[in-house]
Amino acid sequence: MTNKHKNLPGTLKLEINGRELSGFEGETVLDLAKRAEIEIPTLCHDDRLKPSAGCRMCLVEIKGQRRLQPACAWKAVDGDVVTTENSRIERHRNALTSLYMADHDSSDRHSLAPDNKLIKLANTFNTENIPSINSPREYRHETNPYIHFDTELCILCARCVRYCDEVEGVSAITLANRGAATTIATANSIGLLDSDCELCGGCIDTCPTGAMSEKKPLNTAVAKDAEIDTVRTTCNFCGVGCQLDLHVCEGEVRKVTSPDVGTTLNDGNLCVKGRFSYDFIHHDERLTHPLIRGDDGELHRATWPEAINAVSKGLKAVQERHGVNSLGFISSSRCTSEENYLLQKMARAAFGTNNCHQCAAT
Repeated sequence: MTNKHKNLPGTLKLEINGRELSGFEGETVLDLAKRAEIEIPTLCHDDRLKPSAGCRMCLVEIKGQRRLQPACAWKAVDGDVVTTENSRIERHRNALTSLYMADHDSSDRHSLAPDNKLIKLANTFNTENIPSINSPREYRHETNPYIHFDTELCILCARCVRYCDEVEGVSAITLANRGAATTIATANSIGLLDSDCELCGGCIDTCPTGAMSEKKPLNTAVAKDAEIDTVRTTCNFCGVGCQLDLHVCEGEVRKVTSPDVGTTLNDGNLCVKGRFSYDFIHHDERLTHPLIRGDDGELHRATWPEAINAVSKGLKAVQERHGVNSLGFISSSRCTSEENYLLQKMARAAFGTNNCHQCAAT
Protein backbone atom coordinates (compact mmCIF):
# COMPACT_ATOMS: atom_id res chain seq x y z
CA MET A 1 0.00 0.00 0.00
CA THR A 2 1.12 3.54 -0.61
CA ASN A 3 0.55 6.82 1.20
CA LYS A 4 1.48 8.84 -1.87
CA HIS A 5 -2.01 10.35 -2.07
CA LYS A 6 -3.87 11.38 1.06
CA ASN A 7 -7.40 10.02 1.33
CA LEU A 8 -10.31 12.40 0.98
CA PRO A 9 -12.37 13.00 4.16
CA GLY A 10 -14.55 9.99 4.91
CA THR A 11 -12.68 7.67 2.54
CA LEU A 12 -10.24 4.87 3.20
CA LYS A 13 -8.00 2.40 1.41
CA LEU A 14 -7.31 -1.22 2.27
CA GLU A 15 -6.16 -4.46 0.68
CA ILE A 16 -8.30 -7.54 0.08
CA ASN A 17 -6.42 -10.53 -1.31
CA GLY A 18 -3.64 -8.22 -2.51
CA ARG A 19 -5.99 -5.83 -4.32
CA GLU A 20 -6.07 -2.21 -3.19
CA LEU A 21 -9.66 -1.06 -2.74
CA SER A 22 -11.23 2.25 -1.81
CA GLY A 23 -14.20 2.64 0.48
CA PHE A 24 -16.01 4.94 2.85
CA GLU A 25 -16.01 5.13 6.61
CA GLY A 26 -18.73 2.93 8.06
CA GLU A 27 -18.61 0.35 5.28
CA THR A 28 -17.81 -3.24 6.17
CA VAL A 29 -15.26 -5.55 4.62
CA LEU A 30 -18.16 -7.45 3.04
CA ASP A 31 -19.47 -4.24 1.44
CA LEU A 32 -16.12 -3.54 -0.20
CA ALA A 33 -15.64 -7.15 -1.25
CA LYS A 34 -19.05 -7.26 -2.93
CA ARG A 35 -18.34 -4.08 -4.83
CA ALA A 36 -15.06 -5.57 -6.05
CA GLU A 37 -16.81 -8.88 -6.92
CA ILE A 38 -14.76 -10.77 -4.35
CA GLU A 39 -16.92 -13.62 -3.11
CA ILE A 40 -17.28 -14.16 0.63
CA PRO A 41 -19.87 -16.80 1.63
CA THR A 42 -22.68 -15.79 4.00
CA LEU A 43 -25.80 -17.35 5.46
CA CYS A 44 -27.23 -14.98 8.06
CA HIS A 45 -26.51 -11.78 6.11
CA ASP A 46 -29.12 -9.71 4.26
CA ASP A 47 -28.20 -6.25 2.96
CA ARG A 48 -31.50 -4.90 4.30
CA LEU A 49 -30.65 -5.97 7.87
CA LYS A 50 -28.13 -4.94 10.47
CA PRO A 51 -25.19 -7.38 10.51
CA SER A 52 -25.53 -10.05 13.20
CA ALA A 53 -22.37 -12.11 12.50
CA GLY A 54 -24.26 -15.14 13.77
CA CYS A 55 -23.56 -17.81 11.17
CA ARG A 56 -19.76 -17.19 11.19
CA MET A 57 -19.58 -18.30 7.56
CA CYS A 58 -18.03 -14.99 6.42
CA LEU A 59 -15.00 -15.07 8.75
CA VAL A 60 -11.87 -13.64 7.14
CA GLU A 61 -8.30 -13.04 8.23
CA ILE A 62 -7.29 -9.44 9.04
CA LYS A 63 -3.63 -8.64 9.59
CA GLY A 64 -2.94 -7.90 13.25
CA GLN A 65 -6.05 -9.72 14.49
CA ARG A 66 -5.45 -12.97 16.40
CA ARG A 67 -8.86 -14.41 15.53
CA LEU A 68 -10.77 -14.57 12.27
CA GLN A 69 -13.26 -11.73 12.01
CA PRO A 70 -16.76 -11.59 10.43
CA ALA A 71 -16.61 -9.65 7.17
CA CYS A 72 -20.28 -8.67 7.46
CA ALA A 73 -19.76 -6.80 10.74
CA TRP A 74 -16.09 -5.72 10.65
CA LYS A 75 -15.98 -2.02 9.81
CA ALA A 76 -13.24 -1.39 7.29
CA VAL A 77 -10.26 0.57 8.65
CA ASP A 78 -7.80 2.53 6.56
CA GLY A 79 -4.74 0.34 5.96
CA ASP A 80 -6.44 -3.00 6.74
CA VAL A 81 -4.96 -6.04 5.01
CA VAL A 82 -7.66 -8.66 4.52
CA THR A 83 -7.40 -12.25 3.31
CA THR A 84 -10.57 -14.13 2.32
CA GLU A 85 -9.00 -17.36 1.05
CA ASN A 86 -6.28 -19.46 2.71
CA SER A 87 -5.91 -22.87 4.35
CA ARG A 88 -6.94 -21.58 7.78
CA ILE A 89 -10.16 -20.04 6.47
CA GLU A 90 -10.85 -23.11 4.34
CA ARG A 91 -10.58 -25.43 7.37
CA HIS A 92 -13.00 -23.20 9.26
CA ARG A 93 -15.57 -23.16 6.47
CA ASN A 94 -15.35 -26.90 5.90
CA ALA A 95 -15.87 -27.65 9.60
CA LEU A 96 -18.67 -25.10 10.01
CA THR A 97 -20.56 -26.32 6.96
CA SER A 98 -20.22 -29.92 8.14
CA LEU A 99 -21.74 -29.01 11.51
CA TYR A 100 -24.64 -27.19 9.84
CA MET A 101 -25.31 -30.16 7.58
CA ALA A 102 -25.42 -32.50 10.59
CA ASP A 103 -28.50 -30.60 11.75
CA HIS A 104 -30.09 -30.13 8.36
CA ASP A 105 -32.38 -32.22 6.15
CA SER A 106 -30.80 -32.02 2.71
CA SER A 107 -33.54 -33.88 0.83
CA ASP A 108 -35.33 -32.11 -2.00
CA ARG A 109 -38.58 -31.06 -0.32
CA HIS A 110 -40.36 -29.81 -3.45
CA SER A 111 -39.33 -28.72 -6.91
CA LEU A 112 -40.37 -25.08 -6.44
CA ALA A 113 -38.47 -24.61 -3.16
CA PRO A 114 -36.16 -21.58 -2.94
CA ASP A 115 -32.48 -22.12 -3.59
CA ASN A 116 -30.87 -23.63 -0.49
CA LYS A 117 -27.67 -21.65 0.09
CA LEU A 118 -26.41 -24.14 2.68
CA ILE A 119 -26.64 -27.04 0.23
CA LYS A 120 -24.74 -24.98 -2.35
CA LEU A 121 -21.99 -24.22 0.19
CA ALA A 122 -21.83 -27.89 1.20
CA ASN A 123 -21.33 -28.82 -2.44
CA THR A 124 -18.59 -26.19 -2.74
CA PHE A 125 -16.60 -26.96 0.41
CA ASN A 126 -14.99 -30.21 1.51
CA THR A 127 -17.59 -31.10 4.13
CA GLU A 128 -17.32 -34.14 6.37
CA ASN A 129 -20.16 -36.59 6.89
CA ILE A 130 -21.00 -35.96 10.54
CA PRO A 131 -23.81 -38.10 12.03
CA SER A 132 -27.15 -36.30 12.19
CA ILE A 133 -27.96 -34.38 15.35
CA ASN A 134 -31.35 -34.83 16.97
CA SER A 135 -32.69 -31.35 17.73
CA PRO A 136 -36.12 -31.68 19.37
CA ARG A 137 -37.58 -28.47 17.97
CA GLU A 138 -41.28 -27.92 18.40
CA TYR A 139 -43.44 -27.46 15.35
CA ARG A 140 -46.90 -25.99 15.61
CA HIS A 141 -49.12 -26.81 12.64
CA GLU A 142 -50.02 -23.53 10.98
CA THR A 143 -53.55 -22.97 9.68
CA ASN A 144 -52.59 -19.88 7.67
CA PRO A 145 -52.96 -20.45 3.91
CA TYR A 146 -49.60 -19.08 2.77
CA ILE A 147 -46.52 -19.64 4.96
CA HIS A 148 -45.01 -23.02 5.87
CA PHE A 149 -42.17 -23.52 8.37
CA ASP A 150 -40.00 -26.64 8.21
CA THR A 151 -37.94 -27.08 11.38
CA GLU A 152 -35.70 -29.67 9.68
CA LEU A 153 -34.38 -27.05 7.27
CA CYS A 154 -33.93 -24.23 9.79
CA ILE A 155 -30.37 -23.27 10.84
CA LEU A 156 -31.50 -20.59 13.32
CA CYS A 157 -29.76 -17.76 11.48
CA ALA A 158 -32.68 -15.54 12.62
CA ARG A 159 -32.85 -13.67 9.32
CA CYS A 160 -36.64 -14.11 9.29
CA VAL A 161 -36.94 -12.76 12.84
CA ARG A 162 -34.73 -9.77 12.10
CA TYR A 163 -36.52 -9.01 8.83
CA CYS A 164 -39.89 -9.04 10.59
CA ASP A 165 -38.53 -6.64 13.19
CA GLU A 166 -36.23 -4.33 11.22
CA VAL A 167 -37.96 -4.10 7.82
CA GLU A 168 -41.63 -4.79 8.50
CA GLY A 169 -41.61 -3.41 12.06
CA VAL A 170 -44.06 -6.13 13.09
CA SER A 171 -42.02 -8.53 15.30
CA ALA A 172 -44.55 -11.32 14.81
CA ILE A 173 -41.97 -14.10 15.18
CA THR A 174 -39.03 -14.67 17.51
CA LEU A 175 -36.42 -17.20 18.64
CA ALA A 176 -38.20 -19.35 21.21
CA ASN A 177 -36.91 -21.88 23.78
CA ARG A 178 -33.24 -22.53 24.58
CA GLY A 179 -30.35 -24.77 23.64
CA ALA A 180 -31.08 -27.57 21.17
CA ALA A 181 -34.82 -26.85 21.46
CA THR A 182 -34.45 -23.29 20.10
CA THR A 183 -36.80 -22.68 17.19
CA ILE A 184 -38.68 -19.96 15.32
CA ALA A 185 -42.09 -19.28 16.83
CA THR A 186 -44.60 -16.60 17.70
CA ALA A 187 -45.08 -15.20 21.18
CA ASN A 188 -46.97 -17.77 23.27
CA SER A 189 -46.83 -20.09 20.21
CA ILE A 190 -50.02 -18.70 18.74
CA GLY A 191 -50.76 -19.05 15.03
CA LEU A 192 -49.65 -16.42 12.52
CA LEU A 193 -53.27 -15.53 11.80
CA ASP A 194 -53.72 -14.68 15.48
CA SER A 195 -50.49 -12.70 15.70
CA ASP A 196 -49.36 -9.35 14.29
CA CYS A 197 -48.09 -11.12 11.15
CA GLU A 198 -49.09 -9.37 7.92
CA LEU A 199 -48.39 -12.50 5.83
CA CYS A 200 -46.10 -10.44 3.58
CA GLY A 201 -43.85 -13.45 3.02
CA GLY A 202 -40.68 -11.49 3.74
CA CYS A 203 -39.53 -14.32 5.99
CA ILE A 204 -39.75 -16.64 2.98
CA ASP A 205 -37.77 -14.25 0.83
CA THR A 206 -34.91 -13.80 3.30
CA CYS A 207 -34.63 -17.44 4.47
CA PRO A 208 -31.37 -18.90 3.09
CA THR A 209 -32.36 -22.59 3.35
CA GLY A 210 -36.02 -22.78 2.39
CA ALA A 211 -37.16 -23.49 5.95
CA MET A 212 -39.72 -20.75 5.38
CA SER A 213 -41.60 -21.47 2.17
CA GLU A 214 -44.89 -20.94 0.34
CA LYS A 215 -47.69 -23.40 0.98
CA LYS A 216 -49.24 -23.00 -2.46
CA PRO A 217 -46.36 -24.58 -4.43
CA LEU A 218 -46.11 -27.30 -1.77
CA ASN A 219 -49.67 -28.34 -2.64
CA THR A 220 -49.09 -28.23 -6.39
CA ALA A 221 -47.97 -31.35 -8.20
CA VAL A 222 -45.03 -30.52 -10.46
CA ALA A 223 -42.84 -33.01 -12.25
CA LYS A 224 -39.28 -32.97 -10.94
CA ASP A 225 -37.87 -32.38 -14.43
CA ALA A 226 -40.52 -29.81 -15.38
CA GLU A 227 -39.18 -26.64 -16.97
CA ILE A 228 -39.87 -23.52 -14.92
CA ASP A 229 -39.57 -20.12 -16.59
CA THR A 230 -39.06 -16.89 -14.63
CA VAL A 231 -40.80 -13.79 -15.97
CA ARG A 232 -40.12 -10.30 -14.55
CA THR A 233 -43.24 -8.12 -14.37
CA THR A 234 -44.87 -5.28 -12.42
CA CYS A 235 -47.35 -5.93 -9.62
CA ASN A 236 -50.72 -4.36 -10.51
CA PHE A 237 -52.40 -4.36 -7.11
CA CYS A 238 -51.53 -0.73 -6.30
CA GLY A 239 -49.70 2.26 -7.69
CA VAL A 240 -46.29 1.61 -6.13
CA GLY A 241 -45.08 -0.43 -9.09
CA CYS A 242 -43.23 -3.20 -7.25
CA GLN A 243 -41.32 -5.60 -9.49
CA LEU A 244 -41.90 -9.32 -9.06
CA ASP A 245 -40.88 -12.58 -10.72
CA LEU A 246 -43.51 -15.04 -11.94
CA HIS A 247 -42.42 -18.68 -11.93
CA VAL A 248 -44.32 -20.27 -14.81
CA CYS A 249 -44.64 -24.01 -15.30
CA GLU A 250 -46.73 -25.67 -18.02
CA GLY A 251 -48.37 -22.36 -18.88
CA GLU A 252 -49.47 -21.54 -15.33
CA VAL A 253 -48.04 -19.27 -12.65
CA ARG A 254 -46.98 -21.56 -9.79
CA LYS A 255 -45.14 -19.10 -7.55
CA VAL A 256 -44.27 -15.40 -7.16
CA THR A 257 -40.97 -14.16 -5.74
CA SER A 258 -39.35 -10.77 -5.37
CA PRO A 259 -36.22 -9.80 -7.35
CA ASP A 260 -32.82 -9.64 -5.66
CA VAL A 261 -32.25 -6.99 -3.00
CA GLY A 262 -31.02 -3.70 -4.44
CA THR A 263 -32.10 -4.41 -8.03
CA THR A 264 -35.61 -2.92 -8.07
CA LEU A 265 -37.52 -0.12 -6.33
CA ASN A 266 -39.19 -2.52 -3.86
CA ASP A 267 -35.73 -3.76 -2.77
CA GLY A 268 -36.80 -7.42 -2.55
CA ASN A 269 -39.98 -6.69 -0.56
CA LEU A 270 -43.56 -7.62 -1.44
CA CYS A 271 -46.89 -7.41 0.36
CA VAL A 272 -49.34 -10.28 0.91
CA LYS A 273 -51.24 -9.45 -2.29
CA GLY A 274 -48.21 -9.14 -4.51
CA ARG A 275 -46.66 -12.40 -3.29
CA PHE A 276 -49.66 -14.68 -2.82
CA SER A 277 -52.68 -13.33 -4.72
CA TYR A 278 -52.11 -14.81 -8.14
CA ASP A 279 -54.95 -17.37 -8.21
CA PHE A 280 -57.14 -14.99 -10.21
CA ILE A 281 -54.84 -15.34 -13.24
CA HIS A 282 -56.14 -18.82 -14.02
CA HIS A 283 -59.52 -18.62 -12.23
CA ASP A 284 -62.44 -20.22 -14.07
CA GLU A 285 -64.63 -17.13 -13.51
CA ARG A 286 -62.08 -14.56 -14.68
CA LEU A 287 -63.51 -12.18 -17.28
CA THR A 288 -61.56 -12.45 -20.51
CA HIS A 289 -63.90 -10.49 -22.82
CA PRO A 290 -66.52 -7.68 -22.57
CA LEU A 291 -70.11 -8.48 -21.57
CA ILE A 292 -73.22 -6.41 -22.34
CA ARG A 293 -76.55 -6.96 -20.61
CA GLY A 294 -79.26 -7.57 -23.20
CA ASP A 295 -83.00 -6.89 -23.17
CA ASP A 296 -83.46 -10.33 -21.59
CA GLY A 297 -81.52 -9.19 -18.52
CA GLU A 298 -78.64 -11.59 -19.20
CA LEU A 299 -75.00 -10.77 -19.94
CA HIS A 300 -73.86 -11.58 -23.45
CA ARG A 301 -70.38 -11.66 -24.95
CA ALA A 302 -69.51 -8.61 -27.02
CA THR A 303 -66.60 -7.11 -28.93
CA TRP A 304 -64.60 -4.21 -27.51
CA PRO A 305 -66.05 -1.68 -30.01
CA GLU A 306 -69.58 -2.81 -29.04
CA ALA A 307 -68.78 -2.50 -25.33
CA ILE A 308 -67.21 0.97 -25.68
CA ASN A 309 -70.18 2.14 -27.73
CA ALA A 310 -72.61 0.87 -25.06
CA VAL A 311 -70.67 2.67 -22.30
CA SER A 312 -70.62 5.90 -24.33
CA LYS A 313 -74.37 5.80 -24.93
CA GLY A 314 -75.06 5.08 -21.27
CA LEU A 315 -72.91 7.95 -20.00
CA LYS A 316 -74.42 10.42 -22.46
CA ALA A 317 -77.95 9.35 -21.51
CA VAL A 318 -77.25 9.96 -17.80
CA GLN A 319 -75.67 13.34 -18.60
CA GLU A 320 -78.70 14.43 -20.64
CA ARG A 321 -81.21 13.36 -17.99
CA HIS A 322 -79.46 14.44 -14.79
CA GLY A 323 -76.68 16.83 -15.73
CA VAL A 324 -72.90 16.51 -15.88
CA ASN A 325 -72.40 16.45 -12.08
CA SER A 326 -74.38 13.22 -11.93
CA LEU A 327 -71.43 11.46 -13.53
CA GLY A 328 -68.46 10.09 -11.62
CA PHE A 329 -65.36 8.41 -13.04
CA ILE A 330 -63.40 5.97 -10.87
CA SER A 331 -60.18 4.46 -12.18
CA SER A 332 -57.99 1.78 -10.67
CA SER A 333 -54.54 1.74 -9.13
CA ARG A 334 -54.01 -1.40 -11.19
CA CYS A 335 -53.96 0.81 -14.30
CA THR A 336 -50.80 2.55 -15.43
CA SER A 337 -50.27 6.26 -14.73
CA GLU A 338 -50.90 6.94 -18.42
CA GLU A 339 -54.23 5.09 -18.35
CA ASN A 340 -55.32 6.96 -15.22
CA TYR A 341 -54.36 10.24 -16.88
CA LEU A 342 -56.48 9.41 -19.93
CA LEU A 343 -59.51 8.64 -17.77
CA GLN A 344 -59.40 11.98 -15.94
CA LYS A 345 -58.79 13.71 -19.27
CA MET A 346 -61.94 12.12 -20.65
CA ALA A 347 -63.91 13.10 -17.53
CA ARG A 348 -62.82 16.73 -17.67
CA ALA A 349 -62.43 17.39 -21.41
CA ALA A 350 -65.13 15.15 -22.90
CA PHE A 351 -67.82 15.33 -20.22
CA GLY A 352 -66.88 18.51 -18.35
CA THR A 353 -66.84 17.08 -14.81
CA ASN A 354 -64.17 17.01 -12.12
CA ASN A 355 -65.80 14.01 -10.42
CA CYS A 356 -62.92 11.61 -11.01
CA HIS A 357 -60.79 9.58 -8.63
CA GLN A 358 -58.46 6.59 -8.44
CA CYS A 359 -56.83 5.08 -5.37
CA ALA A 360 -53.23 5.23 -6.65
CA ALA A 361 -53.39 9.03 -6.16
CA THR A 362 -50.98 9.57 -9.06
